[in-house]
Amino acid sequence: MKVLVTGATGFVGREIVRELPRAGHETHILTRDGYADGTEAAEKGLSAQIHFGNILNPDSLQRACQGMDAVVHLVGIISEIGENTFENIHTRGTKNVVTAARDAGVKRFIQMSALGTRPNAAARYHQSKWAAEEIVRSSGLDWTIFRPSIIYGPGDQFVNRFAGMARFSPVMPVIGDGKVKLQPIPVGDVAICFVKAINERQSIGQTYDLCGGDVLTLEAVMDAIMDVTGRKRLKLRIPPGLAWFQAAMLEFVFCRLRGKASPLNRDQLVMLREDNVGNPEPANALFDLKPTGFREGIASYLAPRKVTA
Repeated sequence: MKVLVTGATGFVGREIVRELPRAGHETHILTRDGYADGTEAAEKGLSAQIHFGNILNPDSLQRACQGMDAVVHLVGIISEIGENTFENIHTRGTKNVVTAARDAGVKRFIQMSALGTRPNAAARYHQSKWAAEEIVRSSGLDWTIFRPSIIYGPGDQFVNRFAGMARFSPVMPVIGDGKVKLQPIPVGDVAICFVKAINERQSIGQTYDLCGGDVLTLEAVMDAIMDVTGRKRLKLRIPPGLAWFQAAMLEFVFCRLRGKASPLNRDQLVMLREDNVGNPEPANALFDLKPTGFREGIASYLAPRKVTA
C-alpha cells in the first residue's frame, strides 16, 4: 500500500518509516514547506518519497494525499510556541489531514493520540487530543486510534533527558512526591502496532492503549535510569508550587524571549498530577507484542559500554 506519514521526521515517525518497507509498503512522508525540511528528512535516513506540506495548510495536504491508500497521522507537540498551539496542531491540524485524506479517496487512517486522553481532561494537551480523536471517529474513514504511554528508545526526549541530568548534575529533581505511575513502552513496539494496523481489519474503529510491561512510579523510573547508567545522585523534591513558578518562568524566557518551545510548561505539570497507565492487553494480543521490561529496554541504549582489550 502507498502510505503517507505525517510527523515522519520525529522520534516515533522515524521508527515507523523504517518499519513500513519491511511490511511491504511504499512509504511517503510529509515535511513542512521548504528545502531545509526535505534535507533534514534525507539526513535522518528516511528512505521515502517526500511531499512538501504543512498540516495547517489544507491545499498542501490535498496534493500530498493524492494516490495514497493510507495515512498515518503522527504530528503532535508537547510544548507550544507561536501558532503551534495544542488546538492548532492537534485539533485543527488533524481536521485538515482528515479532510484531505477523505477528499483524496484515502480509506485507511491511523491516528496518534496519547494515554490520558478523554472527555473533560484537566490538561489542554489531552483536551486537544480528545477533540482530534472525535474528528477521526466521525470522519467516515476506516480509522484506528493509538494512545501510547511514555515512549522511550534511542533519541527519546524523556529517558535521555533524565540520563543527561544524572550525568551532569549532582542532584535529580523530582516534582511533587514522585509517586505518579507511568507505563513506558519501547518505540519499536509502537511502530510495529502502527504498521501492522494498516492491514489489520480487526483494528478498524478501535482505540488501543499502548503500554509497556512495567507500571512504575516516576521516582522508580529515575532510579532505573541511574542504575542502568551506573550513577548515584541525590533526589531533590520540588514542591508543586515552586515547579509551577519555574515552568511559568521557563515559558516566558523560551517562548517570549528566545522564540523556542519551553523544555517544561505548566500543562505538563497538570499531566504529572495523574497516573499515565492503561490496559495493554488488547493491543498486545492483536499485534503479537511481547512486552519488554523497562530496565531491560533502556539498558539496550543507555548502559555504559564495556571496554575490550
